[in-house]
Amino acid sequence: MNPNEDTEFNDALRKYGILPPKKARTPSPSPPPSPTLAAKLDGKDDDEIDALLEEGNDSDTERMMLAYKEKRLKEMKKEQKLHRFGDLLPISRDEYTREVAEASKVDGPGEPKDRGTGVVCFLYKEGMHPPSVRLRDQLRTLAKKYPRSKFTAIVGDKCIPNYPDKMLPTLILYRGGAIKEQLVAWGVKVEGSLEELEAVLIQDDIIEPTRFTKPTTPPDSDEEEEKPRAKPGPTSTSKSKFRQGTAANDSDSDFDL
Repeated sequence: MNPNEDTEFNDALRKYGILPPKKARTPSPSPPPSPTLAAKLDGKDDDEIDALLEEGNDSDTERMMLAYKEKRLKEMKKEQKLHRFGDLLPISRDEYTREVAEASKVDGPGEPKDRGTGVVCFLYKEGMHPPSVRLRDQLRTLAKKYPRSKFTAIVGDKCIPNYPDKMLPTLILYRGGAIKEQLVAWGVKVEGSLEELEAVLIQDDIIEPTRFTKPTTPPDSDEEEEKPRAKPGPTSTSKSKFRQGTAANDSDSDFDL
């Protein structure tokens, strides 16, 4: 006799406790649903979609792909209307309040009320100053990648009189009329990568990726990826120490914007 068989006799024995209860069968997991056509197309650009259209021989699928492409084109046009900037804008000291502090209070099209605009103010050293040159190029790349946010640049001691070169380059990050963070001497002791800078600006809510934001190219060097990196520059608290009369990480200095 097999106690595991489904028979009336075994059922009777179980009823009177002679055989143990049957173990519940664990249902086999259902296979994950197949991704929708929209999900498959979401990560592809227009050229890749066109290539799929040329390969396809299903009229229904082709019609859905064309509809998806048209919908995304409309979304991209709508997104482009939100792109108010796109480059690193040189400013003067007299323009600082209007182009940086006041500009950060302006709500972008379609943005929630009082959210403001993310603004980066780049203080740099003139001439051949490798950290300033490197950071300038990175900011130009990010300005094109995140055209909803504003990127400005000004010579350090022309923005803040007597601002010491050892604190350059400096980034002052604004949104909603307030300083979110100050990054002092960024990339001086440790060369900062574009990806690290981008991550900091996202964390501080200065830039915001959208579904149309293309990924940043990762570093080419395997050695660079394997080694843990120190932070490229010291950071201050989010409260403006410049306006209080002391520079971030230098309490003996006195600066006024």
